[in-house]
Amino acid sequence: MANTPQAKKRARQNEARFAVNKMRRSRIRTYLRFVEEAIASGDKDAAAAALKAAQPELMRGVTKGVVHKNTAARKISRLASRVKAIG
Repeated sequence: MANTPQAKKRARQNEARFAVNKMRRSRIRTYLRFVEEAIASGDKDAAAAALKAAQPELMRGVTKGVVHKNTAARKISRLASRVKAIG
């Protein structure tokens, strides 16, 4: 357990940051789930719209430090190719 005032403050900050990052991660996963569901339904227009909405959320996660840049790029790329393949 933290003993010094500085360590106690750090522990509080870490808890707050963890809560914020958890919300951001959850939001990103929700948008990705929307894309997955649209792909599974076979509706290309809905899937494209969901992907278009998910891309900024993923990239926002990158700028906020929740997701690595290459991870976001990989997810977007794979989803885009799957949306394109719906035909």
